[in-house]
Amino acid sequence: MAGPNVFASDWERSIEHGPFALRGSRVGAAAGARAIGLGVFELPPGARNLPYHAHLGSEELLVVLAGCPTLRTPSGERELAEGEVVAFPPGRGSAHQLINATAAPVRYLMASTRPGADIIEYPDSGKLSAQAGEPGTPDAVAHMLSSADQLGYFDGEPV
Repeated sequence: MAGPNVFASDWERSIEHGPFALRGSRVGAAAGARAIGLGVFELPPGARNLPYHAHLGSEELLVVLAGCPTLRTPSGERELAEGEVVAFPPGRGSAHQLINATAAPVRYLMASTRPGADIIEYPDSGKLSAQAGEPGTPDAVAHMLSSADQLGYFDGEPV
């Protein structure tokens, strides 16, 4: 039985919201991977993949398969070449976003570690996402929070 193909175009999911547009499939999960996430994505011309973000608990690895996306990081923006590989270790210093400023679609792989839980920070909007468990399962947890709404450690606890 053949496994998933990173050059196929039968996308598992599609996102279109304002400047964000992305099609992708979880090819790692389809191949049976449990501890490593691997997705193949296509970014249309003029689109951004996701909001600018940093994972505080997981590490990601980007491999450009086709096209020349612009990578935004805390160091600024730079164009990536086909075949280029970029690592994003956990932490704020690895915030990233892909932008397709070209007239052709960009295709890339994104590999990631799969910790039991992750916090994702969105510097542009001041949001935090707390995630744990396998998405779509009853034990999964996913909360999007504003980092401006800070609570004290004992706030809301019975006295």
